[in-house]
Formats: sequence, structure tokens, C-alpha cells
Amino acid sequence: MQGKRADHLTLAKLSLLIRYGLMTLKLAISPCPNDTFVFHGLISGQVISPQPLSIELADIQKLNEGMAEELFDVCKVSAVAAIRHGDKYRLCSVGAALGYGVGPLVVARPGAAPIGPLSRVLAPGEATTAYALFRHFFPEAVSGVKQTVFSEIMPALLRGEADYGVVIHEGRFVYQSLGLECLADLGALWEQRYSLPLPLGCLVAHRRVGHDLQREFEEAVRSSIDFSYANRVSAYETMKLHAQELDERAIWAHVDLYVNQWSLDLAETGRAAFKRLGDILY
Repeated sequence: MQGKRADHLTLAKLSLLIRYGLMTLKLAISPCPNDTFVFHGLISGQVISPQPLSIELADIQKLNEGMAEELFDVCKVSAVAAIRHGDKYRLCSVGAALGYGVGPLVVARPGAAPIGPLSRVLAPGEATTAYALFRHFFPEAVSGVKQTVFSEIMPALLRGEADYGVVIHEGRFVYQSLGLECLADLGALWEQRYSLPLPLGCLVAHRRVGHDLQREFEEAVRSSIDFSYANRVSAYETMKLHAQELDERAIWAHVDLYVNQWSLDLAETGRAAFKRLGDILY
């Protein structure tokens, strides 16, 4: 059976090469569990892309920068970056990370003075949604912000190199175990003010990618999500291989929170949330 399946996959890939030519679709995503879960089927080759893929995993700030430089055909980026570069990239209907109770947190080392202009604050990147929200809700503290790779923010706080940090991804689930304190849930502040799910990240396709190919790739991503739900053991192995936080409960909590109905289809509510975010940026 395995030989027959391999033959089938080979023939299917050959037919795709004939259909779209030899161009490789450059896909870039983050190593975070929600992304590797969503794309596990495509990463493992168990779900066939409508065009041959090259897949790169990078920190979210690197993804945002690569998008600005038009390095990728399809990429997962911060919602803010997608809005800023809407002239170059189209929003995909699948693969987004948004919802309720999913926002970045502002955490503090114990004993930190009240947040203000003199506070030392670490944020995960100027183009990230997390920093846009921090700037929106804590404008008085923006002067003290230093942009830092997200995985280095909590270690730096523990070393006393900063007073506050805007944490994303797995940090939401482990900051308490490290002895850090939560000052604010930026997602909760967003929900209270706008009554919409918070857009954190999204999948975008460069405008050089044709509409038909984009739609077919979106369907492949949906199939990849379905495959991961049906094959949780192998999906977990892919997530664990790339995750910053290796605790199994934290990894699955990350997936449960960030992979939801809007990951399968943005729909009207999801698009309204992106429009609202754009309104507060400009």
C-alpha cells in the first residue's frame, strides 16, 4: 500500500508541475505551534500543494521584513504588516490567527515601578500587531521601547535588563511559572473597546500569485489543518521540533487558542476585525 501511495503522490506532483510549470512557491511561516500545526500536512508532504513549495521558518519580525522586501510568495505575517503592505500582498481567507482571549500580554518583573515614560519595555518587533496594540493602549511608555526577538523577552526580564515586556506566542502560557506578573492583556483591552476578535497574524499571498492559484493553495491549507486534527500525534512531533516552549500542555494550549474557526475561514467578522485594526493604525 505504501508503494502505491508513493506512486500516486509522485504522479500527482508531476501533473502539478505540468500544470503550473517549474516555478516553486516560496512559503514562509513562523516556528510557533499554531503555524506548524496548520501547515503540518503540507510540511510532511501528506497534503499536496497546487504548486511545488519551498518552506522557510523564521521569527515573526523576519517574516514581516521579508514581506516588506517581497521575498515570499505566500507568508504568515503580523496583521499590522499585512495592512501596511496591502498594495503588494492580498489577504488570504485561511491561516489567520485571531480570536477572543488571544491577545499579547504586557508582563513585568516583580517589583517593577509603575509603567511610564522612564520604563524599559521590550516588544517583539516594530511591525508586529503586539507592538501596535501596546502603542495604542500605552502611548506614555513608547519612548522606552526596545525591539527584541520574542523568545528573548522573558529571559531579559528575568535578568533585570528591562521592566516590562510585550509577550506573544507560548509566552502567554508560561510567564507565571517564571515568576513574572501580568500588567495588562492587550487582547482584552481591544475586545472591551471594539467588540471584535483581535487579529494577530494572517496568511498573505503576493499579488504576483494568480487568484486561481491563491484559491487552490488556500484549499490546500484547509486540507492541511484537517490532516493535523486527524493526525495529532504526527502533528505534535512537527510542532515540538520547532517550538520555543517544549512543554506539551503549553504547545496544545497554543493550538487550542490560536487555531479556530477564523483559521479555516476569515468570513465577514474576521475581515471586519482587520478593517478596524487598519482604522486605528492610520
